[in-house]
Amino acid sequence: QVQLVETGGGLVQAGGSLRLSCAASGRTFSNYAMGWFRQAPGKEREFVAAISWTSYSTFYADSVKGRFTISRDNAKNTVYLQMNSLKPEDTAVYYCAADRSIGDVTTVRSNYRGQGTQVTVSS
Repeated sequence: QVQLVETGGGLVQAGGSLRLSCAASGRTFSNYAMGWFRQAPGKEREFVAAISWTSYSTFYADSVKGRFTISRDNAKNTVYLQMNSLKPEDTAVYYCAADRSIGDVTTVRSNYRGQGTQVTVSS
């Protein structure tokens, strides 16, 4: 089992920044691809970003490319999502995800996910 706990959400004005963190415990963190997905009210879950266990590969949804950056610190068992130039359409609950397969992370089919943290961007 992998337990994931997200922090860092909140209310921010359009154009602002937030940094989300996801602390992992349980199985060996460094063996897992990690990522983030989000879900806005009345909408489907949407992949946001993913990172391989070595940090060599990163993937982003087109909607966040150039604005969001995913990173991880295997020594701290933590993955981060730096969100800049936030837009009202980024408003959603953001979930951390983990899986041995980065493909499952990018397609929002990961075996493990956290409880989510709310991000609200005001216009």
